[in-house]
Amino acid sequence: MTFDQAGQPDLSVVIPVYNGERILAATMARLTGYLTSGSSEIIIVENGSSDNTLEVARRHAVDTPHVTFRVLQSQKGMGNAYRRGIEASSGRRVLLTADDLPFGTDDLDEDQKFDPKPHVVIGSKAHKNSVIERSALRGLTTFAFKTLRQVILGSKVGDSQGTLIVDGAWLRSMVDRFDDPGFLFSTQVVYAAEKQGFGIVEVPVTLAPDDEPGETTIRIADVVNMFKGLMAMRRRRSEFAVAPSTGTHAS
Repeated sequence: MTFDQAGQPDLSVVIPVYNGERILAATMARLTGYLTSGSSEIIIVENGSSDNTLEVARRHAVDTPHVTFRVLQSQKGMGNAYRRGIEASSGRRVLLTADDLPFGTDDLDEDQKFDPKPHVVIGSKAHKNSVIERSALRGLTTFAFKTLRQVILGSKVGDSQGTLIVDGAWLRSMVDRFDDPGFLFSTQVVYAAEKQGFGIVEVPVTLAPDDEPGETTIRIADVVNMFKGLMAMRRRRSEFAVAPSTGTHAS
């Protein structure tokens, strides 16, 4: 890839946080303990919380020799938070993850094995070697979403809702096209990479056992919105297929 800049971080970690005051400090400490070489930035994006998430983030955002922190805010919605964090990022690669690190650092461990790096690495629940314990209802929902993506978008990716590690320059140059305010944001990223012919690799992960506490309630409205969102993405397929004008090319 092009775009390397002297002194830029190796990695930007973008973490949307909504009402995450109970888990955020542990997540920040775990990442700081893991990122002990090179240079990384961790970007916390609080989005519409009603608890003390913002205060917790600011209190624990302590830089180390290898990690710098930024604490930002966005409108409510995971997609809105991701977009804000991507715009503020500067890393060669960008990890889009969740405030509870659902796969621990499995995704980052797998990404380290590649040289050269794939354009997109997905911490994928669909990988045959992933260890995923989940309710039957959640599994059915995941299967339904995958089927809709395959039928509506022609997507070959098994899991577009995992964590993503993406070429940073490309992601920043494309961020204005990724406009979903919610959970379809990562699917837009994956779809654009597919349409532009970039290499996408899904890697195995282990889902944290407490990632899905309690029962999951799926409403008909959720399924309808999922369908509408994918159809809107399909209508924009030619837009997603156009590479940014920054010189990135498929590899």
